[in-house]
Amino acid sequence: MFVHRLTTRLLLAGGACLLLGLGIWPATLGAKEPIAIAQSADYFPDAVGNRWTYRGQITEGPLQTIDNKFFTNVSTVKGTKTIKGVTVTVFHDTNPGNHGPSDSFYRRDAVGIVYYGSDPGTPLEKQITPYQIFRFPMNVPSSFQQFDRTGLDFGTDMDRDGTDEKVDVRGWNSLVGHETITVPAGTFHDAVKVEARMTMRIHLSGGHRTAAGTDVMTAWFAKDVGLLKYSERQELSAIKEDRGVFTEITEELEEYEVKPSKDSLSRLESPSEGIFTDHAGDHELSQVVLTTGFRTHP
Repeated sequence: MFVHRLTTRLLLAGGACLLLGLGIWPATLGAKEPIAIAQSADYFPDAVGNRWTYRGQITEGPLQTIDNKFFTNVSTVKGTKTIKGVTVTVFHDTNPGNHGPSDSFYRRDAVGIVYYGSDPGTPLEKQITPYQIFRFPMNVPSSFQQFDRTGLDFGTDMDRDGTDEKVDVRGWNSLVGHETITVPAGTFHDAVKVEARMTMRIHLSGGHRTAAGTDVMTAWFAKDVGLLKYSERQELSAIKEDRGVFTEITEELEEYEVKPSKDSLSRLESPSEGIFTDHAGDHELSQVVLTTGFRTHP
């Protein structure tokens, strides 16, 4: 699950990220001289048998209603499979974000990490994977746009007129810096802090109207451990008589079993097999976090 949380629910992110200053945010990060993180790949261990247990909390409902739930999620590296002729690593999560079991697929090589989707996936996710979620070497601070797609099939009839909506999606991923963070599994120094922001503008087929959604996630990764914690907020504007909805999710690491990085599956692959190496257009989603996908409410 090393980056699974950063590639599972950002289907909610829409126009509100524009309100958060998405257009100028990357330039602001670039104002500082970036510092390269040595052995970037060690922050995302993916050896078969690695296991992480997370304690989670989810708060959701219409903006006037709050419902709190607690859950546990166990993430395990199961092995590899071939997707579109590429060997990917399979991560199995028992209950990510309290959504039930799922598998997610990643490829890590010398140039970064690419997300290849999930099972079960969403209609929207299938239209935008694969896409890159991290570039190596990682530089702090730094930012890049993951995708910018318009006119996709949303796969849901939000206005109930019998036709699925169309959607425009944009996503950014930024490395913010290093922090010391404490979770149930312990205190970790120099954890890498990552922010992922995704926006969605949903075009309702029943009239010339749009709905906006946002997904903003902050996550922390430790060297030779992986994901320590993530916190995420999703929002969707009101549709017709429905009230706007929101979801806040947090997962914190309770315990983990991680093999030495020399046993990593990805280290057995040749850098020459890497994809998305130096072509800026290929970094676009063709994802971050679209596995469980945005859940519309009746």
